[in-house]
Amino acid sequence: MDLKNKTIVITGAARGLGAAMANRFSTQGAKLALVDLDADSMADTAAACNAAAEVKTYGANVANEEQVTALFEQISSDFGSLDGLVNNAGITRDALLIKYKDGELLSKMTLEQWQSVIDVNLTGVFLCGREAAAQMVELGSKGVIVNISSISRAGNMGQTNYSATKAGVHALTVTWAKELARYGIRTGSVAPGFINTEMVAGMKPEAREKLTSVIPLKRMGEPDEIAAAVEFIFQNDYISGRLIEVDGALRL
Repeated sequence: MDLKNKTIVITGAARGLGAAMANRFSTQGAKLALVDLDADSMADTAAACNAAAEVKTYGANVANEEQVTALFEQISSDFGSLDGLVNNAGITRDALLIKYKDGELLSKMTLEQWQSVIDVNLTGVFLCGREAAAQMVELGSKGVIVNISSISRAGNMGQTNYSATKAGVHALTVTWAKELARYGIRTGSVAPGFINTEMVAGMKPEAREKLTSVIPLKRMGEPDEIAAAVEFIFQNDYISGRLIEVDGALRL
């Protein structure tokens, strides 16, 4: 897909990976529909995009079916087209499944911690993917849906909820590749490792060094390196249903 003048939706676009994708796609001439909980929170992202790019921001909860349905209808109406979706919105609520000390139960992962992550990271991807696909078919667009997974999909301590969602996200990608190919719609997943986002930048230096020490390339990835992997899936018309790991060889 040539991204010039294509309408691309990016969720979780206020900062981090979403902002990096918006910036990279804008330089390719894409028209951007940026989505986050609060439309005003994306002012910096929109301002950082190519000045010539058409950018609109939308506030929506990706876990709310009514809001997501209305969102994609509005985007299609505003732009008159819908060519791509990057399902990037996600949250963490880390906790051990159970925690004991000296035979005493100290804590359990709560249902709220589980459900809140499932709602955003998995249900949100499902809802946005479903509505984007429906709009693409109605508009006759041979579009692309890219879901952001994680190397944590293989299982990570303290992340029962997050790991489950990121494994599920790639399963959706494979399933949709098979179901949507008849409409000319492709899918893909990207699984980042440790990336130098705002959250990581706020860590104590010793904690950052500990994280970096386990990465074979001895550095964290940059947000634009994830954006480049997403861009590659969009631009290569024979990729569908596949996952690209961008992790500095952390998971071999």
